[in-house]
Amino acid sequence: MADRKIRVLLVDDHQVVRRGLRTFLEVQDDIEVVGEAGDGAEGVARAEELKPHVVLMDVKMPGMDGIDALRKLRELANPAKVLIVTSFTEQRTVVPALRAGASGYVYKDIDPEALAGAIRSVHAGHVLLQPEVAGALLSEDDAPSGTGRGGNLTEREREVLGLIADGRSNREIARALVLSEKTVKTHVSNILMKLDLSDRTQAALWAVRHGLAG
Repeated sequence: MADRKIRVLLVDDHQVVRRGLRTFLEVQDDIEVVGEAGDGAEGVARAEELKPHVVLMDVKMPGMDGIDALRKLRELANPAKVLIVTSFTEQRTVVPALRAGASGYVYKDIDPEALAGAIRSVHAGHVLLQPEVAGALLSEDDAPSGTGRGGNLTEREREVLGLIADGRSNREIARALVLSEKTVKTHVSNILMKLDLSDRTQAALWAVRHGLAG
Protein backbone atom coordinates (compact mmCIF):
# COMPACT_ATOMS: atom_id res chain seq x y z
CA MET A 1 0.00 0.00 0.00
CA ALA A 2 2.87 2.37 0.84
CA ASP A 3 4.21 2.37 -2.73
CA ARG A 4 0.78 3.48 -3.97
CA LYS A 5 0.65 6.55 -1.76
CA ILE A 6 0.96 10.01 -3.23
CA ARG A 7 4.31 11.38 -2.07
CA VAL A 8 3.97 15.06 -1.10
CA LEU A 9 6.64 17.67 -0.36
CA LEU A 10 5.61 20.78 1.61
CA VAL A 11 7.41 24.03 0.72
CA ASP A 12 6.43 26.99 2.88
CA ASP A 13 8.49 29.45 4.94
CA HIS A 14 6.11 29.23 7.91
CA GLN A 15 6.79 26.23 10.12
CA VAL A 16 3.34 26.44 11.71
CA VAL A 17 1.70 26.19 8.27
CA ARG A 18 3.84 23.19 7.34
CA ARG A 19 3.02 21.50 10.65
CA GLY A 20 -0.70 22.04 10.14
CA LEU A 21 -0.58 20.69 6.60
CA ARG A 22 1.42 17.66 7.67
CA THR A 23 -0.93 16.91 10.56
CA PHE A 24 -3.92 16.82 8.25
CA LEU A 25 -2.34 15.10 5.26
CA GLU A 26 -0.80 12.31 7.31
CA VAL A 27 -4.24 11.02 8.29
CA GLN A 28 -5.08 10.48 4.61
CA ASP A 29 -4.70 6.82 3.68
CA ASP A 30 -3.38 7.57 0.20
CA ILE A 31 -1.09 10.54 0.93
CA GLU A 32 2.37 10.52 2.50
CA VAL A 33 4.30 13.69 3.43
CA VAL A 34 7.89 12.81 2.54
CA GLY A 35 9.55 16.08 3.50
CA GLU A 36 9.43 19.81 4.09
CA ALA A 37 11.34 22.89 2.98
CA GLY A 38 11.36 26.48 4.23
CA ASP A 39 12.18 28.30 0.99
CA GLY A 40 12.29 27.80 -2.75
CA ALA A 41 15.95 26.82 -3.05
CA GLU A 42 15.60 24.20 -0.33
CA GLY A 43 12.38 23.05 -1.95
CA VAL A 44 14.16 22.42 -5.26
CA ALA A 45 16.94 20.49 -3.51
CA ARG A 46 14.49 18.40 -1.51
CA ALA A 47 12.37 17.67 -4.59
CA GLU A 48 15.46 16.39 -6.40
CA GLU A 49 16.40 14.28 -3.37
CA LEU A 50 13.01 12.89 -2.34
CA LYS A 51 11.29 12.52 -5.75
CA PRO A 52 7.77 13.50 -4.55
CA HIS A 53 4.77 13.06 -6.79
CA VAL A 54 3.31 16.44 -5.76
CA VAL A 55 4.95 19.59 -4.38
CA LEU A 56 2.70 21.93 -2.41
CA MET A 57 4.49 25.25 -3.02
CA ASP A 58 3.95 28.61 -1.33
CA VAL A 59 4.41 31.65 -3.58
CA LYS A 60 5.96 34.27 -1.32
CA MET A 61 9.10 33.03 0.42
CA PRO A 62 12.44 34.63 1.27
CA GLY A 63 15.23 34.16 -1.24
CA MET A 64 13.94 32.04 -4.10
CA ASP A 65 10.14 32.38 -4.27
CA GLY A 66 7.71 29.68 -5.34
CA ILE A 67 7.53 30.66 -9.01
CA ASP A 68 11.32 30.78 -9.43
CA ALA A 69 11.56 27.42 -7.64
CA LEU A 70 8.97 26.02 -10.05
CA ARG A 71 10.94 27.28 -13.04
CA LYS A 72 14.09 25.68 -11.64
CA LEU A 73 12.31 22.33 -11.20
CA ARG A 74 11.19 22.47 -14.82
CA GLU A 75 14.76 23.29 -15.94
CA LEU A 76 15.88 20.17 -14.08
CA ALA A 77 13.08 18.17 -15.75
CA ASN A 78 11.79 17.17 -12.32
CA PRO A 79 8.55 15.24 -12.93
CA ALA A 80 6.77 16.34 -9.73
CA LYS A 81 3.40 18.06 -10.14
CA VAL A 82 3.44 21.47 -8.45
CA LEU A 83 0.36 22.81 -6.70
CA ILE A 84 0.81 26.51 -5.95
CA VAL A 85 -0.55 27.94 -2.68
CA THR A 86 -1.73 31.53 -3.02
CA SER A 87 -4.21 34.03 -1.57
CA PHE A 88 -6.92 36.17 -3.08
CA THR A 89 -4.60 39.19 -2.80
CA GLU A 90 -1.94 37.37 -4.85
CA GLN A 91 -4.09 36.46 -7.86
CA ARG A 92 -1.64 38.24 -10.17
CA THR A 93 0.85 35.46 -9.41
CA VAL A 94 -1.42 32.70 -10.71
CA VAL A 95 -0.87 33.22 -14.44
CA PRO A 96 2.95 33.37 -14.16
CA ALA A 97 2.83 30.24 -12.00
CA LEU A 98 0.72 28.37 -14.55
CA ARG A 99 2.98 29.54 -17.35
CA ALA A 100 5.99 28.30 -15.39
CA GLY A 101 4.46 24.82 -15.34
CA ALA A 102 2.28 24.60 -12.24
CA SER A 103 -0.48 22.01 -12.46
CA GLY A 104 -2.85 24.36 -10.64
CA TYR A 105 -3.27 26.35 -7.48
CA VAL A 106 -5.21 26.45 -4.25
CA TYR A 107 -6.05 29.33 -1.96
CA LYS A 108 -4.56 29.44 1.52
CA ASP A 109 -7.97 29.23 3.17
CA ILE A 110 -8.89 26.03 1.32
CA ASP A 111 -10.90 23.44 3.19
CA PRO A 112 -8.63 20.54 4.27
CA GLU A 113 -10.69 17.92 2.45
CA ALA A 114 -10.62 20.04 -0.70
CA LEU A 115 -6.83 20.30 -0.40
CA ALA A 116 -6.51 16.52 -0.28
CA GLY A 117 -8.78 16.33 -3.32
CA ALA A 118 -6.65 18.88 -5.17
CA ILE A 119 -3.50 16.87 -4.47
CA ARG A 120 -5.15 13.71 -5.78
CA SER A 121 -6.40 15.59 -8.83
CA VAL A 122 -3.04 17.00 -9.98
CA HIS A 123 -1.37 13.66 -9.24
CA ALA A 124 -3.88 12.05 -11.63
CA GLY A 125 -2.87 14.49 -14.36
CA HIS A 126 -5.61 17.10 -14.04
CA VAL A 127 -5.10 20.83 -14.43
CA LEU A 128 -6.77 22.87 -11.67
CA LEU A 129 -7.99 26.01 -13.40
CA GLN A 130 -10.58 27.89 -11.35
CA PRO A 131 -13.40 29.70 -13.20
CA GLU A 132 -12.40 33.20 -12.09
CA VAL A 133 -8.88 32.76 -13.45
CA ALA A 134 -10.09 31.06 -16.63
CA GLY A 135 -12.29 34.08 -17.25
CA ALA A 136 -9.47 36.51 -16.59
CA LEU A 137 -7.28 34.66 -19.08
CA LEU A 138 -9.66 35.47 -21.88
CA SER A 139 -8.34 39.05 -21.79
CA GLU A 140 -4.99 38.45 -20.09
CA ASP A 141 -2.13 39.67 -22.28
CA ASP A 142 0.32 37.65 -20.21
CA ALA A 143 -1.40 34.35 -20.95
CA PRO A 144 0.56 31.95 -23.15
CA SER A 145 -0.60 32.40 -26.73
CA GLY A 146 1.82 30.03 -28.41
CA THR A 147 3.55 30.93 -31.66
CA GLY A 148 1.81 28.13 -33.53
CA ARG A 149 -1.62 28.43 -35.11
CA GLY A 150 -4.67 26.67 -33.79
CA GLY A 151 -5.90 26.29 -37.36
CA ASN A 152 -3.21 23.69 -37.91
CA LEU A 153 -4.82 21.37 -35.37
CA THR A 154 -6.90 18.48 -36.64
CA GLU A 155 -10.46 18.09 -35.43
CA ARG A 156 -9.39 15.23 -33.15
CA GLU A 157 -6.56 17.33 -31.70
CA ARG A 158 -9.02 20.13 -30.97
CA GLU A 159 -11.24 17.62 -29.15
CA VAL A 160 -8.28 16.41 -27.09
CA LEU A 161 -7.25 19.99 -26.34
CA GLY A 162 -10.75 20.86 -25.15
CA LEU A 163 -10.70 17.90 -22.76
CA ILE A 164 -7.26 18.91 -21.46
CA ALA A 165 -8.73 22.33 -20.67
CA ASP A 166 -11.55 20.59 -18.79
CA GLY A 167 -8.93 19.02 -16.53
CA ARG A 168 -9.11 15.49 -17.94
CA SER A 169 -6.17 13.12 -17.61
CA ASN A 170 -4.91 11.14 -20.61
CA ARG A 171 -6.74 8.08 -19.35
CA GLU A 172 -10.03 9.96 -19.09
CA ILE A 173 -9.55 11.49 -22.54
CA ALA A 174 -8.90 8.03 -23.94
CA ARG A 175 -12.13 6.74 -22.43
CA ALA A 176 -14.16 9.74 -23.59
CA LEU A 177 -12.94 9.51 -27.18
CA VAL A 178 -12.62 5.72 -27.30
CA LEU A 179 -8.90 5.84 -27.99
CA SER A 180 -5.84 4.18 -26.48
CA GLU A 181 -3.77 6.17 -23.98
CA LYS A 182 -0.82 5.87 -26.36
CA THR A 183 -2.83 7.56 -29.10
CA VAL A 184 -3.88 10.34 -26.72
CA LYS A 185 -0.24 10.91 -25.72
CA THR A 186 0.63 11.25 -29.41
CA HIS A 187 -2.16 13.79 -29.91
CA VAL A 188 -0.98 15.78 -26.87
CA SER A 189 2.60 15.82 -28.19
CA ASN A 190 1.38 17.02 -31.59
CA ILE A 191 -0.74 19.74 -29.99
CA LEU A 192 2.20 21.07 -27.96
CA MET A 193 4.46 21.00 -31.02
CA LYS A 194 1.97 22.75 -33.30
CA LEU A 195 1.14 25.47 -30.75
CA ASP A 196 4.76 25.80 -29.61
CA LEU A 197 3.81 25.24 -25.96
CA SER A 198 5.87 23.43 -23.34
CA ASP A 199 3.29 21.42 -21.36
CA ARG A 200 -0.38 20.52 -20.96
CA THR A 201 -0.97 23.32 -18.42
CA GLN A 202 -0.04 25.92 -21.02
CA ALA A 203 -2.18 24.00 -23.52
CA ALA A 204 -5.13 24.28 -21.13
CA LEU A 205 -4.60 28.03 -20.84
CA TRP A 206 -4.38 28.36 -24.62
CA ALA A 207 -7.63 26.43 -25.01
CA VAL A 208 -9.43 28.65 -22.48
CA ARG A 209 -8.16 31.78 -24.15
CA HIS A 210 -9.29 30.59 -27.59
CA GLY A 211 -12.70 29.31 -26.55
CA LEU A 212 -12.04 25.57 -26.75
CA ALA A 213 -12.71 24.81 -23.09
CA GLY A 214 -16.02 23.20 -22.22
